[in-house]
Amino acid sequence: MKIIAAIKEAGNIKRFIPSDFGNDADHVHIVEPAKATFDVEAQIRRTVEAEGIPYTFVSCNFFAGYYLPTLVQPGASGLPADKVVILGDGNTKAIFVDEEDIATFTIKGVDDPRMLNKCSPLSIDLAILHSVYINGDHINFEIKPTVGVEATQIYPDIKYTTVDEYLNRLL
Repeated sequence: MKIIAAIKEAGNIKRFIPSDFGNDADHVHIVEPAKATFDVEAQIRRTVEAEGIPYTFVSCNFFAGYYLPTLVQPGASGLPADKVVILGDGNTKAIFVDEEDIATFTIKGVDDPRMLNKCSPLSIDLAILHSVYINGDHINFEIKPTVGVEATQIYPDIKYTTVDEYLNRLL
């Protein structure tokens, strides 16, 4: 992990915010081929923590712009015209976050002491969809204050985009 070695060598990095966007590697119960990617991500987290590098891991779950324009239809390139496949039993909740909201939260968290050393949350796509809609991995855990923070709670002044608001853009 060359970047971690470079951070340690520099010795003046105030906070490392890796490209950790997406599902939280520490809370997914995912199948291959996506599992290998999340295992590497979790190992990077452990190494950053073990090396004492100040960090913020931003886990935002699903990018709204990636999944909502197709109504989460694997392989689709636009809104389905006549049929939508519901994954799982239709009752599992998922979290979709607008990319602009992710950027806003990340920028606000860069120098926020409340975010220091915290995590804020096609075949690969199918493994990820299984993790969310079958296992419920977006909502099957509590965010413990010692290891993470919920963006909507620490930045209540930001108006985040709802799924309804996002879907209305597509109409």
